[in-house]
Amino acid sequence: MTYLQAILIGALQGVTELFPVSSLGHSILIPALLGGSWARNLDMSAQDSPYLTFLVAVHVATAIALVVFFRRDWTRIIVGLCTSVRSRSITTADQRLAWLLIIATIPVGLAGIALEHAFRTTLGKPLPVALFLTLNGLVLFVVERLRAGRGEASATPTPQPVPVGPPAHHGQGGRSQVYTAAGYTGAEAGVSAHGGDARAALASDQRLSRLGWGEATAIGAAQILALCPGISRSGSTMAAGLIRGLSHEDTARFAFLLATPVITAAGLLKLPELASPAGHAILGQVLAGSLVAGIAAYLSLRFLTRYFETRTLTPFAIYCVAAGMASLGWLTFTT
Repeated sequence: MTYLQAILIGALQGVTELFPVSSLGHSILIPALLGGSWARNLDMSAQDSPYLTFLVAVHVATAIALVVFFRRDWTRIIVGLCTSVRSRSITTADQRLAWLLIIATIPVGLAGIALEHAFRTTLGKPLPVALFLTLNGLVLFVVERLRAGRGEASATPTPQPVPVGPPAHHGQGGRSQVYTAAGYTGAEAGVSAHGGDARAALASDQRLSRLGWGEATAIGAAQILALCPGISRSGSTMAAGLIRGLSHEDTARFAFLLATPVITAAGLLKLPELASPAGHAILGQVLAGSLVAGIAAYLSLRFLTRYFETRTLTPFAIYCVAAGMASLGWLTFTT
């Protein structure tokens, strides 16, 4: 693996891990489509390939970016967990949200331990990935259409989105004006949960803490689909949250919070492989790729948390279907 390859794949991973378009799928498809040394050096399914170790290492950089971005939220959640354990009770929103995140992470953790190797070796090839990427887009598109249809079919007309919070100031691009989703009105809606407003973050966490234990578990279990390369972790989690009835902003927030322990745990399990001869040989590339991935992930978070204040998954759905079908056609006729 060259430094150029490491830096470009690191940037790609940092962006696509959080965008609902599958980072693993892109990390497999792009080298295959480019061919040559890219396909030879970056083949995850090859025997003793260090590429998967590299990908896991840059995933850890993404997890660090998530922790830094949501540092205030994680501080409250961890304090809530500690106080809950100490008092042996769940009485606050932070305490309940902490336990919801733990419970929701268990299914994908167990599935990852049991199925990750089998899925990687059998499905981590370009053609299956192209199919799964297309399926990922179709699922996102269907979920958005179902959500829109459910709103149109409601006997009570859904009010048009109303901007809440302080007026936007020049240069902010309207960031401080967020639109209420169905069911979130009045003081409960607040302003953006991601715009640096502590009260809005608390309001978002309070809404998420009202999820039932089964609902949170089902949303977290949707991450299991991402074991199939080409299926997005954040996309599947958001789709499950939207089906539950969460707003785009809240479901994105929950998806990013859920991703943090999963990505971190997977990275910590795989990082010891860097001590092997194959891993040691690409240590410099891992550091370079991880630095770029962390920066790209942080910038992606800044964009996405604002994007989902008012927008939907539909553009990502269209992209996944188009990219998946184009990749499938190209790979079919060139292999």
